[in-house]
Amino acid sequence: MLAKGALSGLRIVEGSAFVAAPLGGLLMAQLGAEVIRFDQINGGLDYGRWPITTSGESLFWHGLNRGKKSIQIDINSVAGKKIASDLITADGEDGGIFLTNFPAKDWLSYEALSQKRPDLIMVSLVGNYDGSSEVDYTVNPAIGYPLITGAKELDEPVNSVLPTWDLLLGSMAAIAILAAERKRRKTGHGEYITIALSDVGLFTAGALGKLAQAHLGQEEITRDGNYLYGAFGHNFTTRDRKEIMIVCLTTRQWQNLLKATGLGQVIADLSQLRNLDLNQEGNRYLARESLREIFSQWVGNQSYSEIVQIFGDHKVSWGPYQSFNELLSNDKRASANNPIFSIVSQPGIGTIPNVDAPIRFHNIDNCSYPLSPILGGDTVNILKQVLNLSEEEIADLRENRIVA
Repeated sequence: MLAKGALSGLRIVEGSAFVAAPLGGLLMAQLGAEVIRFDQINGGLDYGRWPITTSGESLFWHGLNRGKKSIQIDINSVAGKKIASDLITADGEDGGIFLTNFPAKDWLSYEALSQKRPDLIMVSLVGNYDGSSEVDYTVNPAIGYPLITGAKELDEPVNSVLPTWDLLLGSMAAIAILAAERKRRKTGHGEYITIALSDVGLFTAGALGKLAQAHLGQEEITRDGNYLYGAFGHNFTTRDRKEIMIVCLTTRQWQNLLKATGLGQVIADLSQLRNLDLNQEGNRYLARESLREIFSQWVGNQSYSEIVQIFGDHKVSWGPYQSFNELLSNDKRASANNPIFSIVSQPGIGTIPNVDAPIRFHNIDNCSYPLSPILGGDTVNILKQVLNLSEEEIADLRENRIVA
């Protein structure tokens, strides 16, 4: 049994900011890898990013860096660049892995780093395939989803508050590291990998059929409120004004909903009137407005507690709309019964929720690294253990503000 997770022993150096690269490192750290992130002295671009505490501590930074180690380096100095470079290319068969979204040029280029370690694995996250800059909130409008999001009557795009492409990119970065590391174990050769944020959006739109649909021109893609495209799904309001979402993708889900509501005959009459077999997923979408009207009346006559009981008994596919506070207060997913959820005391912040990696192993130990590092808190140990520097060398670097 591994005591510290599936990736125990693997060392990854991370030079990053924003979401995607830190998220990739977070996933690796939560699975047991040693992830060392280097930051500029006093913190990098995202060290103060919102949300923040009343004292100014970034919950964003702490959330994305749990389980990692932190070293502060003056990477604008020649000596600081050498330390970061030495750290990335340090000896050890499980080291020599670099994850970054910093510009991969000059001393941080693959060419420069691989000269020091030929079997280096480097994953570089970029905006566009040609290396030009993008962020999630510029990629998303270009991919097309904001123009099909929101109520029908809106005449302006609706952005997502979730950085979807960043999250997918971070996950792909972790996959890329593992793929390249497997290749290195088999061949002894390193690898340089680039993943473009906009390519992640393009890949996703293609995989979900949106690009083919637009190319073929067989159906205009428009916004449709909260209807679930191609199936039956919508939000509904209970008697006591609680919003819920009902979704029927499969025939079983559809039949469970009809049994729970007792509306089987009403739906059969609608099916005959519209000449549509409503057991078919696509036909339920064609009849979505009539179905919404029927189920809105039924849900509006039930209290939320009644819905919970009835839908639970009949295994209806549904869920409540709720705030983050309500999620923490009322939902079994954010409770001590869930093995990935806990409440921890984070130095510098206080008591906060922690969520471990959702990847759960059943034949080896799952690790939990709930705390984020103090900025630069691991500097001395890393210099000693990874770079084998002496006390005198470290003292000299600190005195000259090369490290902090």
